Amino acid sequence: MDVVVTRERGHNDSLAAWLPDNATMHEVPLTTTRFHDSDEVMGVLRESHYFGQFRYLVVTSARSALYASLAKEALGLHGSVLVVGTATAHALEDESVDVGLIGEGGAADLAAAINEGPVLLLGAASMRDELQNVLLARGLIVETLPCYETVPADLSGVAQAALRDADVVFIGAPSAWSVAEDFVSERALVVVPGSTTAAAVRHSHPRVFEGWGPQVREVLRSL
Repeated sequence: MDVVVTRERGHNDSLAAWLPDNATMHEVPLTTTRFHDSDEVMGVLRESHYFGQFRYLVVTSARSALYASLAKEALGLHGSVLVVGTATAHALEDESVDVGLIGEGGAADLAAAINEGPVLLLGAASMRDELQNVLLARGLIVETLPCYETVPADLSGVAQAALRDADVVFIGAPSAWSVAEDFVSERALVVVPGSTTAAAVRHSHPRVFEGWGPQVREVLRSL
């Protein structure tokens, strides 16, 4: 069984631990990350009209963990930190940030827990807007604070061939799928972490498994 993992190099170890013994793993990073200067990000935050008034901090990606720690300290927030996904929660815990609630299915799952504003959303420059739209529709004030941008990788011929030959491909975000979708065979199973990425993949691919953890091993064993 040929399995392609697609995070940036150095971030696939946990995925490798979920693979069955008969799997051969290939690393094909589909995106690279350009992090914004933390001082500049905090400068933008301090210039916000609502600085010191934010009631909730929502962190949408594990890549934002350091910025979340700095933002929480700058804002003086006690609790009220919400995150998208367990990976983000673990990354914040590594930065000594206590997490109040984890949205497993995507940012919009957190909306029910947010009952007042202003709300600060921390994440990618191109973060998805589902949660923001829900909160704005309820009349809450929402600001976004970009911390990084995800840039599509330029795939080599070897990388493209690995995707075409794969039996299983791990896709962690819609941005990664936009790079891979032209190369992944219809017979391949695409494994995704949650509903947002699942929806993006299902739009153009027939075989999707939504799950991110050791349970993936049993699914792959059954193939």
